[in-house]
Amino acid sequence: MDLQQRLNEAMKEAMKAKQTERLGVIRLIRTAIKNAEIDQRKEMDDAAIIAVMSTLLKQRRESAQIYRDNERLDLAEKEEREIEVLQEFLPQALTEEELKQLVEATIAEVGATSMKEMGAVMKKVTAQTVGRADGRQVSELVKACLMNR
Repeated sequence: MDLQQRLNEAMKEAMKAKQTERLGVIRLIRTAIKNAEIDQRKEMDDAAIIAVMSTLLKQRRESAQIYRDNERLDLAEKEEREIEVLQEFLPQALTEEELKQLVEATIAEVGATSMKEMGAVMKKVTAQTVGRADGRQVSELVKACLMNR
């Protein structure tokens, strides 16, 4: 079952169970996907849908952090509940250790020895971690690994 079908099924289940908050998040996801399809003028595959959902997830994380910084815990908790729903449909995130192993293997594969090759390493790592790791986290890890060489 592809991601679109999973979202449709989850929306039906949320409607039947009267889970309004979950239903709202699923509708938000479907709307973002539909808008991206309209922008690109083509139907999206699972990889493109994951990219859209990753963007939504990143937005929610940033919003939750801003709400916490401004002591709006009620809104931060709402954003975190939305994050949980989004994560149900995204691939399992890589652990810090798995990501570090991937980065080090990619550095060895590319033969990078300095920060000048960071772009080449980032290109390969981000292609392998789409939807499974935050770009900022990957960037920091690549930078740290290249600095230690």
